Amino acid sequence: MWRYVAGGASALLLVTAGVMLSTGKARPPSLLAAQPAAAAVQGDPLPAGVPEASERTREQKRFDRYDKDRNAQVTQEEYLAQRRKAYAKLDANHDGQLSFDEWAVKTTTKFAEADKDKSGAMTPVEFATTAPKRTVKRQPNCPPAQAPREDEET
Repeated sequence: MWRYVAGGASALLLVTAGVMLSTGKARPPSLLAAQPAAAAVQGDPLPAGVPEASERTREQKRFDRYDKDRNAQVTQEEYLAQRRKAYAKLDANHDGQLSFDEWAVKTTTKFAEADKDKSGAMTPVEFATTAPKRTVKRQPNCPPAQAPREDEET
């Protein structure tokens, strides 16, 4: 009998949670300041200190980075310029050929820095230091997370 009571109570909790989520009562209040609708409609200028958004799209900006001579065309030479620079950085002795040691210099340097005891092998703790650093990708329309104030309870 107690199983039926527990099942009924959990079903009731799930339904309540679903209703709260769908009505928006479970969401925290917006951190963005409310803007009066009249200001947006009338075309009032932006408040002081707020930069205007650029009309150029991401793809236009990318195209402009490649189009070095600004002739509205990306030639093969312009397209490969970044690759040539990257190759030149790796070619340490500037002989025009990339040896394995030149190609793997970043990895061998990372291994040497992680191998603190210089044993030629990494322990699990040393290996953990070679993990790539993760970057937090923020959604474009979301405000940055704010740390709770000291006077607030969490």
